[in-house]
Amino acid sequence: MAQEALEREIETRVEGLGFELVELERVGSKARPILRIRIGRPDSDAGVTLDDCSRVSRELETFLDESPELGERYVLEVSSPGVERPLVKPRDYERFAGKEIAIKTSEAIGDLGKRVEGVLRGIDERDVVELDVNGRTVAVPRDQIRKAHLVYRWGDAKNK
Repeated sequence: MAQEALEREIETRVEGLGFELVELERVGSKARPILRIRIGRPDSDAGVTLDDCSRVSRELETFLDESPELGERYVLEVSSPGVERPLVKPRDYERFAGKEIAIKTSEAIGDLGKRVEGVLRGIDERDVVELDVNGRTVAVPRDQIRKAHLVYRWGDAKNK
């Protein structure tokens, strides 16, 4: 099963349990693949519990145990995305508009470099993410974004 097909199947199963697949990361080796899955609650800032992660893990193991591509030595890690939730899909950039984010890009963004923090304005129909960086609008094509995540400032009242 190809990576994309595996991700679609995992996403379908996670959604069937009432959660959203935030991110799937495949690391490790071919002999010992590691699947890191981050789950969240759709359209809610409420976190997931350890019981939620355990439930999703149990349900996915049944399916993954039968996947010949993974073999019997795979490792499955299911967790919450955390307070600095990664932004992966276009809908993430819509959902978290107005929140502070950090992005790392493949190319420098003008004089700002490859790492930029700002307030997310959203994503347009051309798949371009817009940020407000110190009063300046910055547009970044999503295909140039290597990583993006929410920024959490400890002790900041805006995060509560």
